[in-house]
Amino acid sequence: MAGFSVFLADEAAQLSLAAELAHHAPAGTVIFLQGDLGAGKTTLVRGFLQALGHVGAVKSPTYTLVEPYEINGQGIYHFDLYRLGEPDELEYAGGRDYFDGESICLIEWPEKAAGYLPVADLLCELAYETRNGVQGRTCKLQAGTEKGDKIIAALSN
Repeated sequence: MAGFSVFLADEAAQLSLAAELAHHAPAGTVIFLQGDLGAGKTTLVRGFLQALGHVGAVKSPTYTLVEPYEINGQGIYHFDLYRLGEPDELEYAGGRDYFDGESICLIEWPEKAAGYLPVADLLCELAYETRNGVQGRTCKLQAGTEKGDKIIAALSN
């Protein structure tokens, strides 16, 4: 499976990457977002949603587990599983209903629901990094499916 890494010097670079992801992610795409607290997972989701036309705030659904959006007829679900106590809590909350093959799912802290999530089309791992004196982040993108390979190929062009 394809993959690459990109340095994001600031929030504008994160939002730009998120917009590129949004424009290349077809219906049914599942993206796992991993990284430490404050690494920029929700910033990527905000950029993704805004690039598709969402107007308004994008909050992390830390206490509600999922925040639904509908943009131009496309269902998009933003999950934040940080507070999930046990992986099966997602099942009890009707988690599988969101993975219908049509909705785009952006999932923060996917490791908290191991065994209850579909395979990610794309894994986006964010980490703090300093390059040439600039404190930014590195985003490692790794495809998990053929759909993810296609997204990475489109981003690489």
